[in-house]
Amino acid sequence: MAFDPSTGQFEFQNWDLEKVLSDLKTELPAEALLHKTAQLAPYECDGLSAYRKIPKMVVLPETLEQTQFIVRYCHHRQIPLIARGAGTGLSGGVLPIEQAIVLSLAKFNHIKKLDPLQRLAVVEPGVRNLAISEAADPYGLYYAPDPSSQIACTIGGNVAENSGGVHCLKYGLTVNNILGLKIIDSEGDLITLGGGECLDSPGYDLLALMNGSEGLLGIIMEITVRLIPKPESAQVILAAFDKMSDAGRAVKEIISSGIIPAGLEMMDKLAIQAAEDFVHADYPIAEALLICELDGTQVEIDQQMSQIESLLKNCNAHDLRLSENEAQRALFWAGRKAAFPAVGRISPDYYCMDGTIPRKELPDVLDKIAEFSRQYGLRCANVFHAGDGNLHPLILYDANQEGELEKAEQFGADILKLCVDKGGTITGEHGVGVEKIDTMCHQFHSPELVQFHTLKAQLDTNGILNPGKAIPSLHRCAELGAMHVHNGELPHPEIPRF
Repeated sequence: MAFDPSTGQFEFQNWDLEKVLSDLKTELPAEALLHKTAQLAPYECDGLSAYRKIPKMVVLPETLEQTQFIVRYCHHRQIPLIARGAGTGLSGGVLPIEQAIVLSLAKFNHIKKLDPLQRLAVVEPGVRNLAISEAADPYGLYYAPDPSSQIACTIGGNVAENSGGVHCLKYGLTVNNILGLKIIDSEGDLITLGGGECLDSPGYDLLALMNGSEGLLGIIMEITVRLIPKPESAQVILAAFDKMSDAGRAVKEIISSGIIPAGLEMMDKLAIQAAEDFVHADYPIAEALLICELDGTQVEIDQQMSQIESLLKNCNAHDLRLSENEAQRALFWAGRKAAFPAVGRISPDYYCMDGTIPRKELPDVLDKIAEFSRQYGLRCANVFHAGDGNLHPLILYDANQEGELEKAEQFGADILKLCVDKGGTITGEHGVGVEKIDTMCHQFHSPELVQFHTLKAQLDTNGILNPGKAIPSLHRCAELGAMHVHNGELPHPEIPRF
């Protein structure tokens, strides 16, 4: 392995597959070592299927000790290692690279402890998000972060990407609901961060650092999650709007009133129609649909719902629909949570974006996205967590049409740059992966990128953990024209270019 100054990345040397197989078989059964093309094909991509690469090898350990052996082996031989969960990610975060071994954590799928008194659960990384709430349900508890893919996505991947969900406005992202982690570092040592016994610990906040680290800093082996009591009651109101700007204004008015809904989601006409045709969620067809949920005691809900109905009407909402029972509330959410697959029924392909903006910028940004749509000649369905400004534009295209994928990518990059220019970020919960690595150059400058690389180098001295993801090299940013190069040198030449 060597650092290549022309690319600003580590270049890993070729390794002999038969030799590695023979070495790993000393600690792992043969069936845990996948190396035939048919076995490897399911690991060629994650949910961002536009990018694919067959890995050289996949390992499926069953024990902590086996996993540590694999990491130590890769560290000493400088073999890149990519930890993978369920593969539902949408940023190419587990895309294989040349000479990498993919480490699947699928067999670590046990709930090790559920303590209703301390309101926590200790789980392995391969446990499905929804399975935690299902296990906690008999105790009147649940795990709050609920990504749309919660039926399939795993908690380890949720931590790696700092996932959110429709209820993150009130209850926070993954980072706000994780009490402790056990990780294997790049040298194979097991490290414990946080835990369920205390709310905070002295020193650097390494627990928060690992949330959203995208597999670059360590391999997550155990997670202690916070469980919260199920609310006494919950109710959803749907509000239809003839203008997206009115719906955006309604979001601002609701939050400004001091009410923090459990969920506050928005969909545009294309997304509404697709979801309704797919789920039959009893959605009114309009230019924009706002989905607002309140939870708590019924007295609280009744009082706040009356206030919200008044606010919605003042923002020109019409066709207000209130859930009358738990089944109808679940149906209203089913349409929103099925929006991504629903849009997949009306287009051969779609490109799912993820950016955040200040709530006040919502009307202007949506108008600009519509302008981009006309400019590129591609439809765009907007589905997003309106309450915290997390946008999920779905750009519809046909990969069989030459040049359409490239147009979709450029459309998406323009949206992300717009988010940054409006005071937001290029990702809210999907991560950077390979998808947004170039737009990182638009959001961050050389001092910040140097710090990212320095931190990575301190925790992963050989650079083997998920290389080439999330953090662009300074050389790449300079190549894109996002960073000034003087006499062939990048800024801060005294700092090592990792």
